[in-house]
Amino acid sequence: MAFSKINSATVVGLNAILVESEVDVKKGLPGLVIVGLGDKAVEESRERVKSAIVNSKQKFPRNKIVINLAPADVKKEGPAFDLAIAIGILKADRQLEKNFDFENSLFLGELSLDGRARPVRGILSIMLEARRNKIENIFIPIDNASEASLIKNLNIYPVSNLRDLVDHINGVKSIEKYTYDKKTVEKSVISESDFAYVSGQEQVKRALEIAASGGHNILMSGPPGSGKSMLAKAFATILPKLTDKEILEVSRIYSVSGLLSKAKPLIYNRPVRNPHHTTSSVAIVGGGTHPKPGEITLAHRGVLFFDELPEYRRDVLEALRQPLEDKKITVSRAQGTLVFPANFIFIGACNPCPCGYLNDSKKNCICSPFQIIRYRKKLSGPLLDRIDIHIEVPRLSFEKLTKEAVAESSESIRNRVEKSRLIQLNRQDKINSDLSSQAIKKYCLLDGQSKNILKNAIDQLGLSARGYFKILKIARTIADLENSQQINSQHLTEALQYRPKMEENL
Repeated sequence: MAFSKINSATVVGLNAILVESEVDVKKGLPGLVIVGLGDKAVEESRERVKSAIVNSKQKFPRNKIVINLAPADVKKEGPAFDLAIAIGILKADRQLEKNFDFENSLFLGELSLDGRARPVRGILSIMLEARRNKIENIFIPIDNASEASLIKNLNIYPVSNLRDLVDHINGVKSIEKYTYDKKTVEKSVISESDFAYVSGQEQVKRALEIAASGGHNILMSGPPGSGKSMLAKAFATILPKLTDKEILEVSRIYSVSGLLSKAKPLIYNRPVRNPHHTTSSVAIVGGGTHPKPGEITLAHRGVLFFDELPEYRRDVLEALRQPLEDKKITVSRAQGTLVFPANFIFIGACNPCPCGYLNDSKKNCICSPFQIIRYRKKLSGPLLDRIDIHIEVPRLSFEKLTKEAVAESSESIRNRVEKSRLIQLNRQDKINSDLSSQAIKKYCLLDGQSKNILKNAIDQLGLSARGYFKILKIARTIADLENSQQINSQHLTEALQYRPKMEENL
């Protein structure tokens, strides 16, 4: 009888859990049994591992082999345990150097039938968990090496195939540690979208600048062809660059989702997600039998853009209510509850009516009052109340379309946005959209004139308590853009322009 224990890991939600691959080789009828709550891919690893060992010119034990993936109460998914299982079998069969530091090593990767190591998902989360447990030596597929090396204080050994790993452990030929070369990674992508390319719409650009500065959600309404989609796609170019902490945060989400590559191991640019209106609610919020991040989590620290907002299914739109308010989404399943981050700026675009030409200066609307009311009722009051800024995007005149003067660039606007955010972070350690009701009372103080203006506006606009607080947060952002410590009547008046009247929500 021979026993071995090898460290591996699995991903649950966005976090990782260490898994011990326990291998027991004993007398009995030849066979391999895997226990420990594994899925179909884990069960199938029996055949992959056996072929990989034999094709790597190693001996597969002709004994009864029992493999336990502990802890047994955690669901194990995917083929990432292949490498750990293979090493565990060879160690238990005394084919590996017994003095090798297995306790301080972690093995992860899928094996092909010829012994080659294939990449797996969730590497960043697993590396963070390994570091937390003080495991220093990491053996992973070569295609995952650049991603894994982003986590400091770990020794990353890129494995091409099982044969090379066996030779390394036995001291025949060492695998060189992987060194991350920042020069090989493209840190930024030049965007074809820029506010300089958008003619006119200065008032809308101003609203988008305020939204970017304070992290406010925004809804744009206007006729077809007025530039709503173009402005929304250019919005990310005026957002501040991701901090190092945010880069790792976003990249971790994309790693778990399998959206990172060897050439692009990190997400350096703020994500922009634009799901089609036929997308299901599960794809939007995340979930499934084994919950995975949805579009709102993939948009974390970036932008979630819904074009033609009323065309989305009602359950999809209503599913946005919690993440818009809480900046996170809770997914509950029989196996447990997972919380995914969802701190994004939401941009919605819609037409004012089904035909799109209500109140248009050039075309007459052909919709009946009933059709207009039914169209607008697709967007519920509670959802609209969670959107901070409402702005109309009018049709551009021929003169503005053909104007040769170059508009202000995204870089110029982004500089103001970054200065505004710095003011917010220095004052309250968070951006204005994240202020609680208590913090609003502390940082969004009004003078006497502003209080009177707001009092009258509350009655005229039919504001809810949430709408009241949102106006104060928008006014605070406008004041920060003007580098003003105090919110004055001009800031408040502009903020009030971005809230819809009560009857417009019908």
